Amino acid sequence: MAASPAPLSRDPRAPPRPAPSRGAARAATPVRAMPLLVLLCARLCAAALSGRGEFRLAGLFQIHGLRPGRPLARGCCVAAAFKSHGYHLAQTMRFAVEEINNSSALLPNVTLRCEIHDTCTEAANLHATLRALGREGRHRIELPSALQRYEPRAVAVIGPDSTQLALTAAAILGVFLVPEISYEASLETLSLKRFYPSFLRTIPSDGQQVKAIALLLQHFGWTWVALVGSDNSYGRDGLNALYELLAASDVCVAYRGIIPSTKDASSPEFHKLIQILVDIRVNVTVVFSNRRNAQPFFEAVVQKNITGMVWVGSEDWSLAQTIWQVPSIRNIGSVIGISVEQAEPTMLKRLESWENAKERGVSGRAGSTGLVGENGQSSSEGVQLNCTQHCPGGHLLADTPDVYDIQASYNVYSAVYAVAHGLHDLLGCTSGVCSKGRVYPWQLLQKIKQVNFSLHKSQISFDANGNIRKGYNIIAWNWRGQSWAFDVVGAFTVNPDQLHIDQSKILWHTKDHQAPVSLCSWPCAAGEMRLQQNRHRCCFSCVACPAGTFLNRTAPYACQACGREEWAPAGSETCFNRTVEFLSWADPLCWVLLIPTVLLLLLTAGLAALFARNVSTPVVRSAGGKMCFLMLGALACACSSIFFNFGEPTWLSCLVHFPLFTISFTVFLSCVATRCFQIVCIFKLSARWRALHEAWQRRGGPALFIAASTTAQAALCAAAAAASGPAVPRRRYSVAAERVVLECGAGSAPSETAAMLYNVLLSLGCFALSYAGKDLPADYNEAKCLTCSLLLHLVCSAAVLCTRSAFRGRSAAVTAALGALSTLAALLGGYFLPKGFVVLLRPHLNTAEHFQRAIRSYTRRRDD
Repeated sequence: MAASPAPLSRDPRAPPRPAPSRGAARAATPVRAMPLLVLLCARLCAAALSGRGEFRLAGLFQIHGLRPGRPLARGCCVAAAFKSHGYHLAQTMRFAVEEINNSSALLPNVTLRCEIHDTCTEAANLHATLRALGREGRHRIELPSALQRYEPRAVAVIGPDSTQLALTAAAILGVFLVPEISYEASLETLSLKRFYPSFLRTIPSDGQQVKAIALLLQHFGWTWVALVGSDNSYGRDGLNALYELLAASDVCVAYRGIIPSTKDASSPEFHKLIQILVDIRVNVTVVFSNRRNAQPFFEAVVQKNITGMVWVGSEDWSLAQTIWQVPSIRNIGSVIGISVEQAEPTMLKRLESWENAKERGVSGRAGSTGLVGENGQSSSEGVQLNCTQHCPGGHLLADTPDVYDIQASYNVYSAVYAVAHGLHDLLGCTSGVCSKGRVYPWQLLQKIKQVNFSLHKSQISFDANGNIRKGYNIIAWNWRGQSWAFDVVGAFTVNPDQLHIDQSKILWHTKDHQAPVSLCSWPCAAGEMRLQQNRHRCCFSCVACPAGTFLNRTAPYACQACGREEWAPAGSETCFNRTVEFLSWADPLCWVLLIPTVLLLLLTAGLAALFARNVSTPVVRSAGGKMCFLMLGALACACSSIFFNFGEPTWLSCLVHFPLFTISFTVFLSCVATRCFQIVCIFKLSARWRALHEAWQRRGGPALFIAASTTAQAALCAAAAAASGPAVPRRRYSVAAERVVLECGAGSAPSETAAMLYNVLLSLGCFALSYAGKDLPADYNEAKCLTCSLLLHLVCSAAVLCTRSAFRGRSAAVTAALGALSTLAALLGGYFLPKGFVVLLRPHLNTAEHFQRAIRSYTRRRDD
């Protein structure tokens, strides 16, 4: 392949034609000046001029643009539109190379050479890439068996600018591991090292730009947005990456579309797109597009008179002059954009001074002696020059650099310095003298990836994917009258990814000058979950979370259940710990029950002591004699069981509580039944069934009955304990939402109910026997008091049986204690208290004579 395009031929015998001076060019009329400049530039753009040096850098810049249909690989300057942007970038590369060559600290005794290529078309880009790969002095590319020993013409390539051109260059250069540092290609795909192993860039990737836009939307709470992008890899890949990132957040994409490729803003395609944006009722639209497609889009927006919206711009167009110069664009609303970090002013001033000095020198030589090549010969003698380097009319064709040019220039500047620092490390220049060994591209690539240096207060380094560790500025358009300007209102930084916004610097184009709202549905109140209405999760209705659940703000679309030990009311955002319920010793109600229980025990002990002192008296003997102490002891044990209702249930209290009361009360009722049966037998049955009465007394009938009755009750209690499982406290979670009831056993086992019914049957027997003796002598007649006591006991027992399944925890303990206390107090008061009253306060009634008179009176009444 030819090394470079052939220069325009010229008859060497013809006398040289002096080039017009810079002053003459300015004095010429516009009609005559432009053809002259174009012709002059065309003659000088014939080839890429290489500066002298030991290491060559190839620069790929789009300095001219051709109309579609002309895939030229050579001669971009012929009949081509001049592009000021590419011209400024090429000048920046020349400036950086010259600055490094003049430096004694960086690459001492080493000179860099630059080779500028005009990539006006894809074919020209491919030609420039292949030329950079070609060996010095050869017109073809050889593929040796060992690529790691390949020495290309250029040790590194700076550029190209666009993503489309960068993909081609990166794929070819990656085969030879020639370092390529792009200054404007931001496509995230280029970060894939398995496809583009030698690609690096000094502009942040679209992946970082997408993160910045997503964080910007979330920062302002814009959850209902539209996405539109240009119809190229930059726009489509950017939209797809942004859509996937927003899908994992709380931002919903109401519409995603592609900007038509036509340049006619009045076309039906543009009108349809704008109408869709109006119909979906979004207040925020992200435009991820290049400047060429963004311009007709905003022209269509202006034609449709869309106002009051927020337009979030990607880096390529947010500061483009062609966009903010669209007529009446200041009325479309607020524009917030992404832009690369601002260049260092010091470097820009030095670059501007250098360009002015170079242009003055070139213009002077061109006006006096003709154009001079690198070897001092006249261009008329066939020396090949590059108009982007030494074109005396280039600075006249170029516009004044705008913000976009300045930012891209710094990227080029950083790329050249990154290569220089990589060479500096590879050649071992830290000692002050660089080695003269060979440099292979793959060696330089490894060093460039490891560079980490400061450049005009900016830190330059690359990550593992070849992306520069640099963030973005967040800018906002600010119209001052009819003049356009922008303000830096925030920044996006990487490692870690963070967004900082100063909202006070943003001038919102709304009625209240506040940040607009872009929502599909208004936020739900606290404790209300979102019920999604359609495929967009941002469109929802609000439903309060039911009791026992709470709304986690990180998962607003479903209520979460509380733990077993927690509870929550309806519409709650948090769960509360359940209260463990039992009848605590500190509970006032506990003391209300505790005091009469203690008094009842003291009364029982007092009656036992009183009866012990008067055990041989007729009153005590008629009450049962020594059996009274068994009855009083049983009542005391039953009364003691009330204490197990107080405090936190334990293994011991659960094991002892029910059997102690039930068995003790059975002993008492058995004694009462035996006593009542004996009295009835003596006065009413002894005459008729004397043998039965004698056998009852002779064989110890009372003791046997008491023992048998107690044994039967003990068996029922044992069965109840076995049926209810281990005697451990159990936590009941279903009683109340806000409480956990701590109680013993099931409380409703059939065996336990049978044990209680057994005592009820004994009580009924006692009631029948006591009622049968209602006409006995007054001193032996307990019918009245005992009948009332037993009747109260039966009522209490019935109440306990009916309510034991209705009450739980504290209420159940209070009910059980109150029922036991009422029963025991009634029986103690109905049976023993009257006899104690007689013994203590009516001693004259506690004599044998008194009882004899009562028996004789009963006998006379019966005989009559």
